[in-house]
Amino acid sequence: MSNSQPNIILVEDDPDISRLVQQHLEQSGLSVRSFDTGARVISSAEARPPSLFLLDIMVPDGDGLELCSQIRRTPVLNPIPVIFLTAKAGEGDRVLGLTLGADDYISKPFSPREMVARVKAVLRRFERPLAPTKIKIGDLEIDSGAMTLTVRGELVATTATEFRLLDHLARNPGRVFSRAQLLDAVWRETAFVTPRSVDVYVRRIREKIEPDPEFHPIYLRTVRGAGYRFEIPKDERPDLG
Repeated sequence: MSNSQPNIILVEDDPDISRLVQQHLEQSGLSVRSFDTGARVISSAEARPPSLFLLDIMVPDGDGLELCSQIRRTPVLNPIPVIFLTAKAGEGDRVLGLTLGADDYISKPFSPREMVARVKAVLRRFERPLAPTKIKIGDLEIDSGAMTLTVRGELVATTATEFRLLDHLARNPGRVFSRAQLLDAVWRETAFVTPRSVDVYVRRIREKIEPDPEFHPIYLRTVRGAGYRFEIPKDERPDLG
């Protein structure tokens, strides 16, 4: 396999499903490393970071939700997209997965063709470069070239989806975006994401940038019945480098 190919880490304990997924991904030009438990996934990924994680929620030595949490707590792996591949397809499960940092959710049973399409859609989203800009507003510095967020002088880890959503809002201060507009701008081809998913991501971003995220958000404001807007604090003018 060429080193230039996107490489996927697949965690799936059912050998038939694992073979099916690996076969179709490799036939579509992707490299796959397959694991039947989560035990060695983090160490393997740190040694050679993948382009994407494809995780079954139910694995023998724990669960994919906990593995996703470990990925998001590991600095070198935190920005890498995660897709859940699972039979647990309820709305509550989807929201929980999003809360932990998942980027898509494929329900079993699934069409191999759809699975490959969804994987490639997420890869395209994260390969799409942002315009290199530094935005300084209040206590925040958003560097889209490096994809880094600094809050009150401290570097704050974000997932790629969180960063893209914050970057999109901060580039358009004062403009109100509906949830549908944010879905179109940030997620595009990711079909599972719902307006409720946008709310989950907004809550995650607020927890990282706001001094009082629950009761008095300063930057990321809700406009009732309309959506969200990024607000510049009074007496602040954005510095776009």
